[in-house]
Amino acid sequence: MHKVLIITYYWPPSGGAGVQRWLKFVKYLREFGWEPVIYTPLNAEYPVIDDTLLNDIPAGVEVIRTPIWEPYEFYKKITGKKSTVKINSGFLNHKRSPGIVEKLSVWIRGNLFIPDARKFWINPSVRFLNKYLSEHKVDAIVSTGPPHSMHLIALALKERFNIPWLADFRDPWTDIDYYKDMNISAYADKKHKGLELKTIKGCSAMVVVSRDMKMNYEMMGANNVHLIRNGYDSADMDVQDVVRDTKFSISHIGTLPPSLNLKGLWKVLSELSDSLPHFRENLEIKLIGKVDNSITDDISAFNLGNQFTKIEYVTHDKAALLMKQSAILLLAINKDSPNAKGILTGKIFEYLASGRPIFAIGPSDGDLAQILKETEAGFISEYDDLEGIKKTVLMLYQKYLSNDLNNSPKGIEKYSRKNLTAELAGVLNMMLEV
Repeated sequence: MHKVLIITYYWPPSGGAGVQRWLKFVKYLREFGWEPVIYTPLNAEYPVIDDTLLNDIPAGVEVIRTPIWEPYEFYKKITGKKSTVKINSGFLNHKRSPGIVEKLSVWIRGNLFIPDARKFWINPSVRFLNKYLSEHKVDAIVSTGPPHSMHLIALALKERFNIPWLADFRDPWTDIDYYKDMNISAYADKKHKGLELKTIKGCSAMVVVSRDMKMNYEMMGANNVHLIRNGYDSADMDVQDVVRDTKFSISHIGTLPPSLNLKGLWKVLSELSDSLPHFRENLEIKLIGKVDNSITDDISAFNLGNQFTKIEYVTHDKAALLMKQSAILLLAINKDSPNAKGILTGKIFEYLASGRPIFAIGPSDGDLAQILKETEAGFISEYDDLEGIKKTVLMLYQKYLSNDLNNSPKGIEKYSRKNLTAELAGVLNMMLEV
């Protein structure tokens, strides 16, 4: 059996979206002839913790942990936060009016912590893994980002040992939606893009999660780029004793930063609540996970406060139950992201497997729209198309009133985590043959 060293920042007990992809690959890799070895931080600053995910790690998998220093304790001190506070991703505005310290911190993140705040783990990791690889044979190395510091660790190892290296991009580097929010200087922008280019040209192969990302990285000069999407694990979605919501519940599971404030939807729901008999009493907006204050403020401003239910982060197994209970599953793509057409969150595939209708708001000509059309799993409207949003909500509401909201997506088996792991093993095998 071949052995692969996987360099990842996110690993259980980390919760959230970042951990799922490689946790599931590791769960099934042995079935395709690869023994995984995980290299991950000992004391990482994870935004959320989910101990239930530890159950997915196969028995006997070697997990190597070394200490990491991250600047978050310093950030907490200068911003007056308690040491127990978790730092959120996506620039969630828990302070409605960020002060100069918060704004300065964002600038420092983009201009001094290049490529990211985990940069201080690069050199210690290279030293540790130089010694480890001198004593332990591996057949391939994988790095997964973000954080993209993981790729720079792998790059240094590739240069020394010439071991085949697969760089996995769960999100783009400089094309990601919040890149423009960090007030990056011309010098820092050049450095970010230089490291990104060095990574995509230095790896033996790349894996990305959307067609748009594949095309963009190939245009930048990357070779041997493979598309392996995120997916769903059948075991996770095998939820028993599901009691469906009695209300017309529109549920979003996951983080909602300011860039995903669906003002058009809130406006439509408010208008329908005022004009359509019984719509207000039947409606429930259910947001599960971390939600920015600007979104909750706008929901209240549209007089939907009594229809709004906010649930803090839940464990992955509970999230699957909440999906299956809901009438409608809501998904949003940031319209201002430079790669909006190529954004495919891992959540979409679990939505597909839940069997509930999906209502997405985002580009009608992007990867998400194509998948919804292929699987016949839901509907998508553009952000500013209020008439389209209203038409879709009314159609789904009529189905709700008729008790006709069941959904049977077509051809989603190719997105199962086990089948996707088979694709990954094929890429790893190909690297060995070059």
